[in-house]
Amino acid sequence: MHHLHSHTHLAAHPLTRVDARVKLLSAVALLTMVISSPGSAFPLLACVLSIALCLAIGTPLRTLALRFSEPLFIAVTVLLLKLFFSGNSPFFSFSIAGLELVAHRDGLMEGVRIASRIMGGVSLLAVVGFSTPFTDLMAALSWLRVPQVLIDVALFAWRYLFLLLEDAQVVYNAQKNRLGYVGYRRGLSSFGTLAGVLVIKAFDNSQSITTAMVQRGYDGVMPRSLQRPFRMAEVTGALLLVLGMGAVRLLWTVI
Repeated sequence: MHHLHSHTHLAAHPLTRVDARVKLLSAVALLTMVISSPGSAFPLLACVLSIALCLAIGTPLRTLALRFSEPLFIAVTVLLLKLFFSGNSPFFSFSIAGLELVAHRDGLMEGVRIASRIMGGVSLLAVVGFSTPFTDLMAALSWLRVPQVLIDVALFAWRYLFLLLEDAQVVYNAQKNRLGYVGYRRGLSSFGTLAGVLVIKAFDNSQSITTAMVQRGYDGVMPRSLQRPFRMAEVTGALLLVLGMGAVRLLWTVI
């Protein structure tokens, strides 16, 4: 169960002690500002500040890079698609294998705007994820009246995903010790075997876990965590942050 509390080593930072509900509501408000921002300056500011917060709470650079690799790839892809396949104002052009590609200045601006929104939104969610234990985050979503079935599925998936990962590591190490990944064809065959074993193990584990939970009185409803009262200092700080960022966004919109 240590995976459920993987952020306990960050408890020294004040942000990790803030109520998860306060962080979640603040992130939703800031995310709304980022998505609705007409320009790219405010989303980029939110991205920079969020990354700085992630580093301040002690998030390793490698973990941060892995977390942002997929959204960064999507942002760059959108930027390139907008640059070369959208817009009416030519910027520059070049040929690749006889194919003429024309970049557009207005397409570039639109691509930068969308890419900045992607990175700004992902960075805000990353701050909440890195500074909040998963169980506290699920409790905050339950308090926000998110459907309980979604929360239950997320909790089960988060808990038993690591068991499946441990099984995958055991099988992979066994295959690797037997030279199962020497060569392209043999590696594909070993990978297919690994995938099949994991599917069977997941099915077997689901049956045994369901039987064990029913025998312990599980009726389909997970008990909810008790929420402590809001702290005025945390609520005030969150309001000041949201209002300050809102003022910055409004100022840049006017300018």
